[in-house]
Amino acid sequence: MAAERLVVIGGDAAGMSAASQARRLKGPQELEIVAFERGHFTSYSACGIPYWVSGDVRGPDDLIARTPEEHRERDIDLRTRTEVTEIDVAGQRVRSRDLDGGGEGWTGFDKLVIATGARPVRPALPGMDAPGVHGVQTLDDGQALLDTLAGSGGGRAVVVGAGYIGVEMAEALLKRGYEVTVVHRDEQPMSTLDPDMGKLVHSAMDALGITTVGGASVAAIRTGDDGRVRAVATEDAEYPADVVILGLGVEPRTELAREAGLPLGPSGGLLTDLAMRVRGHDNIWSGGDCVEVLDLVSGTTRHIALGTHANKHGQIIGSNVGGGYATFPGVVGTAVSKVCDLEIARTGLREKDARAVGLRFVTATVESTHSAGYYPGATLMTVKMLAEHRTGRLLGTQIVGHEGAAKRVDIAAVALTAGMTVERMTTLDLGYAPPFSPVWDPVLVAARKAVTKVREAGM
Repeated sequence: MAAERLVVIGGDAAGMSAASQARRLKGPQELEIVAFERGHFTSYSACGIPYWVSGDVRGPDDLIARTPEEHRERDIDLRTRTEVTEIDVAGQRVRSRDLDGGGEGWTGFDKLVIATGARPVRPALPGMDAPGVHGVQTLDDGQALLDTLAGSGGGRAVVVGAGYIGVEMAEALLKRGYEVTVVHRDEQPMSTLDPDMGKLVHSAMDALGITTVGGASVAAIRTGDDGRVRAVATEDAEYPADVVILGLGVEPRTELAREAGLPLGPSGGLLTDLAMRVRGHDNIWSGGDCVEVLDLVSGTTRHIALGTHANKHGQIIGSNVGGGYATFPGVVGTAVSKVCDLEIARTGLREKDARAVGLRFVTATVESTHSAGYYPGATLMTVKMLAEHRTGRLLGTQIVGHEGAAKRVDIAAVALTAGMTVERMTTLDLGYAPPFSPVWDPVLVAARKAVTKVREAGM
């Protein structure tokens, strides 16, 4: 009996986790695995690219979990620098092109995994494709940016967008000695937070010497006589730039799936069932940054591009492809970041997210310290909590502070996953010692205040 063939499109977290897990469960006599990757690298941490750019990480090798050669040693036919250009669902085959040699051909499959990832949002504006304008999503992107920085004659950088990548890249360029300006459309940076919490991030960035321009939409990228970027233009001003970083977020890379007639959600990501199988297709799976996932708090689907989810998706897909069984129930939207020594965290819904799905809520915001107030080095953090009107169900938590702040969001993430009320949270048995926490942890202080708000609102 001939072996089945699994074809994987995409060689990063989701794709190669799926291939590796399937290989653990089935040997090459039972399952042939062919994987296509358009870049040079596989199984790497894209989240680490800002720290490579800043110099905190020595080089790309430190960000790679498993090289192409290591995958091939495990009987996975991995073809780098090879781009899949078409999926023929009915014929169970994919067309691919060798990006270096130019050859094209078809490869048949019995089972298919689509892990095409996401791309940085790049608006269709004048000059957006000029040399010196960089998105940062892959290791190849990171290397291209470092090449530009090495050849830059100046030291002025403009970051367009103030989300996670924008803020992290602003810090990276600041560490490299650049004069950094961040231009963004929203009232405050970090639109993944509510504006009152984003204001704290804004103040910290100002204190670091990062110029933050809010409420500004980019109209064009200005170029010099040599064609290279020289400034970022908004409707009201121009900001000189020797390099421009796009930090406007990412969008799922699903044009292949769309052309193949596969189901996409509101954000353009592929829609899957709990087993990560593409809806309506028994032999096609998808995971990572190209899918939409269920938000366990709002009940809607969302596009969330995070390596944590991608690796889990890959493990689940590989288990199911390999004859096992696993499911992915959904997410609560947890994310952490930092800009220099300021830590930023969120999980669950923001105020506008709750309103969008028709939830009524109360909010509670507290300021506390990461350790006992009398313990040397205690630093402040601000915790904001959303709870559902009447029921008191936790809906979301945001934290901005310094040492020991960000990872406290995990308490709220677990509470959200368990569907806990803020009143139930106040009884959680959390660890305590003066170097680590006040007697009442800041998250529990916020929960106590939220309980009071819920009771007052119900009167």
